[in-house]
Amino acid sequence: NTERYHCVVIYLNSISMKNTMLVLLTFFLATAFVSDDNKSLTEKNYMIYSNQTNSEITLDNLVTLTEQYDVILFGEEHNDSVAHFLQFALYEKMHVKFGDSVVLSMEMFDRDVQNVLSEYMNSMIKESHFKKDARAWSKYRDYRPLVEYAKKNKLEVYAANAPMRYVSLTNKKGQAELLKLSPLAKTWIAPLPFDTAQGAYYAKLREIIGYNMKAAGKHGGDSVVVVPNGMPGSLSGQSLWDATMAYTISTVFNTKPAAKVLHLNGRFHSDDFFAVYQQLQKYAPTKKVLVISTMTDEKFRKADMTQYKNQAHIIILSDPKVPKTYKDQ
Repeated sequence: NTERYHCVVIYLNSISMKNTMLVLLTFFLATAFVSDDNKSLTEKNYMIYSNQTNSEITLDNLVTLTEQYDVILFGEEHNDSVAHFLQFALYEKMHVKFGDSVVLSMEMFDRDVQNVLSEYMNSMIKESHFKKDARAWSKYRDYRPLVEYAKKNKLEVYAANAPMRYVSLTNKKGQAELLKLSPLAKTWIAPLPFDTAQGAYYAKLREIIGYNMKAAGKHGGDSVVVVPNGMPGSLSGQSLWDATMAYTISTVFNTKPAAKVLHLNGRFHSDDFFAVYQQLQKYAPTKKVLVISTMTDEKFRKADMTQYKNQAHIIILSDPKVPKTYKDQ
C-alpha cells in the first residue's frame, strides 16, 4: 500500500494541478472495494464453532471442511460487520483453494436481473447503471467487495432470489396466481408448483412470524398478516423466497457439475436446516450442503454453545463490540 501511494504522489507531481482532483478521485474509487470498515477486524472479533466436533475451529479449518461439500449456505444477520468480513475472507480462501469452480450465489439480487449482473461482471456497463438496474440493496456496500472480487477474478455470480413483486402477488392471491405469469416471468421464480414449508419449519413460521395456520382462508389456510422486518405476509410468500434460492443454486450444477457454491442469505433462510436447506433436498438431492449461521452473542466467547446445537453445522459468533453496518429499524 505504501508503494502504491508513493506512485500516486510521483504521478501527481508530473501532471498539471488542473487534473489532480480527477486523478485522486479515480484512484480512490479504483481501490474502494477494500472495505475500510472491516480492515481492522481479526480472529479476535469472531469465534467459529463446529457442532460436528463440538469444538472451536479456525477459518482455515472451515475452508478445509468445505472440500466435503458442494453447497455452503452462509446465513447472516444483514447488518453484521463481522459476518461480511468473514464472507469475503471465506470466499477469497475458497477461490485460492478451488479456483474458478467457486460460484457465488446471492439472496441480495433477484433472478430477473441476472442479465444486468452478468453485463457488469463482463465490464459492459458502468457500476452506477448496474446498481440502478439490478436494484441493488440500499446497503450494497456490504456486498460490493465480494462482487468486485468476483469481477476482477472472472468468477460466476448468480442472482438467486425471487422478485419481490411476485412474493407480494403470492401473499395477496396465493401460489395459483403465479400460473398466470408469462413464460419468461416464470423463469424468474422456482418451478410451479413449489413446496411450502412443512413440519417444524411450518411451526417456526407460525410462532415467530405470526401466520395463523388455523385460518381456512381462500388461499388454503395461508392467511395474510402484517409481519416484521419486511418478511412475506404468507406461508407461500416465504416459501417462494426459499424455493427460488434453492432452485437457483441447483441450476449452477447444470453447467458446472463440480462447482463449489457459496450462497449468502439472511440466516432465517437456512437456520435449523429449514427453508433453503430443505428445498435443496428436492432440487439438488445428491449435493452435500454445509450450513453456517452467524450472529452476535453478548456473551461471545463465554456463550453456552449447546443452545446452538441444532441450528447449523457451523456457528460463528460475532464480537458484540464491533459496530453494525447499520441500525435495525
